[in-house]
Amino acid sequence: MTETTPLELPTAAAVFAAANAIRPYIVRTPLIELHHSGRRPIYLKLENLQPIGSFKLRCAANALLSRLATGCLEVTTASAGNFAQGLAYAGRRLGVRVTTVVPDTAAKTKLQALERLGAQIIVRPYSQWWEMMEHTDPAQNDPSFIHPVVDSAVLAGNGTIAAEILEDLPEVQTVFAPFGGGGLAVGVAAAMHAHRPDVRVYACESEAGTPVAAAFEAGRPVRIEFNSRTFITGMGSSSVLASMWPLIQQEIAGTCCSSLEGVARMIKRLLIEHHIVAEGAGAVPVAAALNASDDPSPAVCIVSGGHLDPEHLKEILDDRVPSA
Repeated sequence: MTETTPLELPTAAAVFAAANAIRPYIVRTPLIELHHSGRRPIYLKLENLQPIGSFKLRCAANALLSRLATGCLEVTTASAGNFAQGLAYAGRRLGVRVTTVVPDTAAKTKLQALERLGAQIIVRPYSQWWEMMEHTDPAQNDPSFIHPVVDSAVLAGNGTIAAEILEDLPEVQTVFAPFGGGGLAVGVAAAMHAHRPDVRVYACESEAGTPVAAAFEAGRPVRIEFNSRTFITGMGSSSVLASMWPLIQQEIAGTCCSSLEGVARMIKRLLIEHHIVAEGAGAVPVAAALNASDDPSPAVCIVSGGHLDPEHLKEILDDRVPSA
């Protein structure tokens, strides 16, 4: 058995290098204040405004550029959609062919976007897809495979969000980040803590599955029941990835859980009151922050993406919680 190489947190220098490398491919997204009645100033980092509608463009572009430097012109990933879109978007501009394995629960809008971007798509049952995520060992160092979470270039690319938050809101005290595999929350936390060790970064989950909360309670990654067929795609799993757990313990202050009903209400509120289209995972941190709105310290919610199936949006606007 190949010995697993521990995944390391990105350094401040790595995040700075990533920011410079990906600048031609991304948008520097705005930070706007959320209107609400609580005492806490809450700001939204609108990563749904990236060219592909997701923060994943940052980490995908940085990872792809790292592979391109080795001469790799074809890459494969396992992604529910957003990371693969980031690879396909950057790959089309850089002349790199992208193949992605997606779960059968992936949102239609994400699959359609992948097709438009020219990615090759392989669909697998969710359980098989997640097994691929768990059992792909970065120690094998296959440059043609880019893991959407367990990759140093991915973490550094995600860390560029923290750098922009600190520039726009130096007084930030808390960051709420959606948790899928942990790459966003951990990358942001590491980059934030390099400059502001006092900032608390929370991993935000939904009631469909809370693997981080379960791992914190048990002191190690454990298997949980996870409903992969909800309108909240691209986040949640049956367990925390083992290689991410030490980094989560080190960098994440805690977890927050939101109900599916609460997330649906937040999607509607963001659209009607702020003209923001947020997918389920993007609305989860905002719902979590509002549940703690009596804390007077400034907080930032990362609205991670804006991919929402039109059928789901229609149900949400009708005050219904969408089915899968």
